[in-house]
Amino acid sequence: MEKEFSANDSIALIEEMINKAKSNFSDDSFLYLLWGWVIFICSVGHFLLLKSGLVKNPEYIWVLTWIAVLVQIFYIFKVEKKKRVKTYTDEIIGYLWMTFGFTMFFITIILGYTSNWVTLYPLLLFLYGTPTFLSGVIIKFMPLKIGGISCWILAFVAKFTPNIYILLLLALAVIAAWIIPGYLLKIKFKKQNHG
Repeated sequence: MEKEFSANDSIALIEEMINKAKSNFSDDSFLYLLWGWVIFICSVGHFLLLKSGLVKNPEYIWVLTWIAVLVQIFYIFKVEKKKRVKTYTDEIIGYLWMTFGFTMFFITIILGYTSNWVTLYPLLLFLYGTPTFLSGVIIKFMPLKIGGISCWILAFVAKFTPNIYILLLLALAVIAAWIIPGYLLKIKFKKQNHG
C-alpha cells in the first residue's frame, strides 16, 4: 500500500531537491573560476599589451578562451559521467549557460568581422550578467545575483569609459560575477559535503 503525500511531505521533498541542486551546482564552482580567471587574464593582459605597444596584435591573447572551451568540455564530460542523478535545476542551468555560450560565440564572430570591438565589450558585460543573475535566482545564491547586477551596471558605465579602460571593466565584472561567487560556492560545497 502506497503512502499518501501530505502537503508537508511535498514541501520537504521540494526543499530537499532544491538543496540537492544547490549542492550539485556548488561543485561546479570550477567552471566559474575557470572562466573568471581566463577572462580576467585576457582582459588585463590585453590592456597591458595595448598600453605597452610591444605586441602587434595584442588581441591574440583571447585565444586562451578557446583553450578554456576545451578544458570545459573535458570537465563537463568527466563530471556528467560521475553524476548519478540530474535534477531539473541542473538541466535548466545547463541550458541557460549553453544558450549564453552560443550567443557569445555568434556575437564575437559577427562583431569580429566588423572589427567593432569597442561595441562588443559593453555588450559582453551586459551578457555576462544575464546567466549569472538567473543562475543566482535559480539556486537562490545571492553572490551570483549581485555579480549579475554588477555586470549590468558596468555595461552602463562602459558607455562613458574610454575604450581601452573597458578591458579593465571586463576584468572587474568577472571578479564580481564569477571569481568571488566561484570561491564562495566552493566554500559552501565543502561545508555541505565535508563539514
